[in-house]
Amino acid sequence: MKLKVTAPAPDYPFEFKVAPKSGNDVNGLGVHDKIRPHQVFHNTGRGAGRKQIDWAALDTFFNMSKPWSMFSENMKTWWERRNATGPVIGDPIEVTDPQAMADDIKAKALEFGSDLAGITLYLENIQYEGRSWPYKYAICIGHSMRIDDVEHTPSMRSSAEIVKAYRRGSKSANKLAKYIRSKGWQAEAFGNGEDIMMIPMAINAGLGELGKHGSMISRDHGPNFRISLILTDMPMALDEPVDIGVDDFCINCQVCSNACPPDAISDKKQMVRGFEKWYVDFDKCVPYFALTHGCGICLAICPWTGPGRGSVISDKMLKRRETETLNS
Repeated sequence: MKLKVTAPAPDYPFEFKVAPKSGNDVNGLGVHDKIRPHQVFHNTGRGAGRKQIDWAALDTFFNMSKPWSMFSENMKTWWERRNATGPVIGDPIEVTDPQAMADDIKAKALEFGSDLAGITLYLENIQYEGRSWPYKYAICIGHSMRIDDVEHTPSMRSSAEIVKAYRRGSKSANKLAKYIRSKGWQAEAFGNGEDIMMIPMAINAGLGELGKHGSMISRDHGPNFRISLILTDMPMALDEPVDIGVDDFCINCQVCSNACPPDAISDKKQMVRGFEKWYVDFDKCVPYFALTHGCGICLAICPWTGPGRGSVISDKMLKRRETETLNS
């Protein structure tokens, strides 16, 4: 895929009077113990107020420097939060067939505009320190982005599409939560990741695998989608994580790491809070992300991005692995 816009050099129009604590240290890079994460950026979540974080100044710059069209879209998304939770209607229905309920919920998610849907357990131990939600299940949904807009990254056009995808996800999540509440079960929607760690649960729900660029990769949409989430106690059958060959591919691919202007993407997995995983250097990535109003170069050029590409790559990777196993 060819980018339509030349990426600007990482020459930043801002500086800190006092340098913030390294976002990599806050994120637990190099920590072998399993500890809960701390928020570093995007801290406007419900119930938290505007709690001071080390990178709050850059977070404010990122939000306040956007053009009005993007800022207003964000305001609409924040306004949507009023529908994230609400009263249940009547007593909870009895769920005698968790699989049938799961199928119904995922079908409703697609009906409400989602492109991906999966169900897993809510993971308390990987949530932000100080955040807790009283639910058992997590419904993870994904909304694809318009590739014709995303491929123009970094630009206002591509950034606007990312913001719009989050808003579509927020609206779908709110509708699904309301549908669950109509069955007498409480449910709460999360339109983006400011409040809650979504990717680990989305991986467990089978939406995809983590890619080298730090975003999830799905078989059908590559990394070109955004995640939303609904928490509830309504009993449902769980989905399983998928293996679509992402690690097999990313270990040898250097497309995103070579194209990243601030050189933030590592070619090797790293230890982060007790887990070995792909990790993007926060201190290099986020300042550039703020400068470009939401850089998405790594998503746009990822070989998995684009209709039909993911399934071809996945089939090739899994077939190669099978062949190597038979020949070993």
